[in-house]
Amino acid sequence: MTFGKGVCVSVFVVDGGRKLAGEVSVQGSKNSALPILAATLLCGGECVLYNCPRLSDVEASLAILRYLGCTAYREGSTLVVNTDGMDRCDIPPELMHRMRSSIIFLGAIVARFGRARMSFPGGCELGPRPIDLHLSALREMGISISEEHGMLDCVVEDRLNAAKIALPIPSVGATENTMIAAAVADGTTVVANAAREPEIVDLADFLNACGAKISGAGESTIIIEGVEKLTPACHTIIPDRIVAATLMSAAAVTGASIRLKHVIPAHLQSVLPVFRDSGCEIDINPDGLRISAPYRLHSPKLIRTMPYPGFPTDAQAPVMSMAAVADGMTVFVENLFLSRYSHVSELCRLGADIRVEGKVAVVDGVRRLLSAPVRAHDLRGAAALVVAALCARGESEIGGIEYLERGYEDFELVLSSLGADVKKI
Repeated sequence: MTFGKGVCVSVFVVDGGRKLAGEVSVQGSKNSALPILAATLLCGGECVLYNCPRLSDVEASLAILRYLGCTAYREGSTLVVNTDGMDRCDIPPELMHRMRSSIIFLGAIVARFGRARMSFPGGCELGPRPIDLHLSALREMGISISEEHGMLDCVVEDRLNAAKIALPIPSVGATENTMIAAAVADGTTVVANAAREPEIVDLADFLNACGAKISGAGESTIIIEGVEKLTPACHTIIPDRIVAATLMSAAAVTGASIRLKHVIPAHLQSVLPVFRDSGCEIDINPDGLRISAPYRLHSPKLIRTMPYPGFPTDAQAPVMSMAAVADGMTVFVENLFLSRYSHVSELCRLGADIRVEGKVAVVDGVRRLLSAPVRAHDLRGAAALVVAALCARGESEIGGIEYLERGYEDFELVLSSLGADVKKI
């Protein structure tokens, strides 16, 4: 579709009401790939990353690496990154604004180059997600940071210093930035109240494969013993647990039975009970799981988003689409982001019955949804609209697909392989 002069916009057209069936492999984790790509800056030489998804956010990270002087090329799901040629320490605003997680490059650039200059990041509008936790932790490691005219100027004299850092909240990004920088700092850094997500463990595994000495990843205290330098390594990125939860939601709303391959069920420990409470059967096997949904879903009653190992905020939106067609009332409490309900008004256009008051959303399940033109305003909201459209009667057009493509690789092809009628136009 074309709007105005020369502006081409993609939409999904979903003809709902088809029960999914079959099996599909879950892509690699976006939230693992991005910090690992930043961490390659510390290694020099050539790193090989397997199971790396083809996403616009990954492409944005590669654009930053190439701007910095690195080389990168892809062979299928494998990325080969060589950071030997890094000859810059700045990132221009147009690259920083392409994704919110671009701030993850800060610690790596300063650790490699001794200085960095970049603007504040961009990405989905989820309300305030300040980077002050990142900056505070890096300042404790000896980095001088000045903020002026929307730019960050960072410099460190000689080598980064180790520090004892207590995060006020278990911020994933601040934990990752600190881990990357501390890997080559002078001394032993201790991060208290660290984030515990599987993506934190995956980053630590990559850094350790490169010669870092990190222990405690996945627990609330992480210890990083700084080393002189890191060396390149090969690493396989973990499966994306949020994509898995989204596909499970798609199966649930269509009353389907599908098998998800290349899933780590332990990473879904807070999500699986919600699906079981909704009447779905979950069979776990060594390489994934099978979900079988009932004819009519039950309300999961209460869902509170929390830091890992609690229910993930990124799964809230697609699971809300499931609750929208469940029998009974479901209450969602969003504890992590202020503006994480942008999908609600669009779900209501499809016939959902949802009321929002502050951080609480009350969903009264309806018998069925009806097709309508809707538009996404963020990544997970886009996924929620696709899930809802799969069970809506008639043909729905979903705009804002550029958000979806930040985190879901060829989602229309994945769903079509399971029997959905989804076209990208």
